[in-house]
Amino acid sequence: MSATASEPAGRFRIRWSARLRLTLLYGTLFLVSGATLLAVTYLLVVQSPASKGTKITTLNASRNPAVQEISGQISYVADRQRQEAQRTLLTRSGIALGVMTGVSGGLGWLMAGRVLRPVRVMTERARRISAHNLHERLAMPGPADDELKNLGDTFDGLLARLDAAFDAQRRFVANASHELRTPLTLQRTVIEVALSNPDPDVKALRAVCERTLAIGEDQNQLIEALLTLASSQSGVFQTEPLDLAEVVTGVLDDLAPTRPEDVTLHVKLAPAPTEGSTSLVERLVTNLVGNAQRYTHPDGWIRVTTGLDGGVPTVRVVNSGPVVPREAIPSLYQPFQRLGHRSARADGHGLGLSIVAAIASAHRARIVTEQGPEGGLDITVAFPARRDELYETPDPHLSSARAPWR
Repeated sequence: MSATASEPAGRFRIRWSARLRLTLLYGTLFLVSGATLLAVTYLLVVQSPASKGTKITTLNASRNPAVQEISGQISYVADRQRQEAQRTLLTRSGIALGVMTGVSGGLGWLMAGRVLRPVRVMTERARRISAHNLHERLAMPGPADDELKNLGDTFDGLLARLDAAFDAQRRFVANASHELRTPLTLQRTVIEVALSNPDPDVKALRAVCERTLAIGEDQNQLIEALLTLASSQSGVFQTEPLDLAEVVTGVLDDLAPTRPEDVTLHVKLAPAPTEGSTSLVERLVTNLVGNAQRYTHPDGWIRVTTGLDGGVPTVRVVNSGPVVPREAIPSLYQPFQRLGHRSARADGHGLGLSIVAAIASAHRARIVTEQGPEGGLDITVAFPARRDELYETPDPHLSSARAPWR
């Protein structure tokens, strides 16, 4: 049997809404303050000299029994009148207090409804907002310093961030689907062309297999990049002490076979201890250096440095190359965003710098991106200092000063 079926029919249930609780609070406060005022007033009246009683004294009154009897009767009547006046005062004041308590409860109900009206408006508008109309806002009216307006503005800001996140997710899914479909289509086309040949030779079949393997490797790299991006954005990973100089050294050794011979590499590494995921930081540095290699013109240069900038561990990658418009720099950190083929080596998927941004955000690191001195980009990533390290001039922010290259 359900809980509702077990309840008596017609049972009245009070809905303890915020309006009812505020009304009861207003009424209780008025009742307590009114009762206190009534008690103080009653005590003042009782303790006043005019309420102490009446004494009749006359010359030689104690020797005249008749006078004493009249005086006692007058005192008795006066005391009875005083007591009756006090009871009347207490009774009528109590009745007035009860009436005013009821009136204050009604006024409290009206005022609570008026105060909570913006909350009801926000609730109704918020119920109408879903994933399909996140562009709508509460748009609460009122002065800027009003608490309820601030609450509405805060909720509007949350909706704006959710709207941007949903749009980014939709764009990411569409772009990822397109990027994954392209190699699959190409792979299928290569195989269909090979099958259309009625009498293929071994050389042709070998070329088809090599081409198919290359396309599959491209797919594998894309999927690995997508997984890295997703794991970085989740922010769930094990942290450990690490040195950016050691990480960069390992990454440069791994990328040495792929480095173009016509590009000069300048390396200046100083200790930069921090904390984080070694594998993710390695991926960040790999993408930075790989991006620099991909977009550096022949006979260009790449400079990689690590060290402490104002006590903050940083890694900096600068390369020469085509000029990047300053207004286009933020879009480079969006997934699948490319600024055309700025180099003959630009064969990536457009995920390199977006992965860098995701890894930096997961490590609470700060990225500063500027135009390079000879085209290209000047990218500095500042990581939080290791907790067990003490520096002479700790600074949570990256210094804007740039050390000269040596």
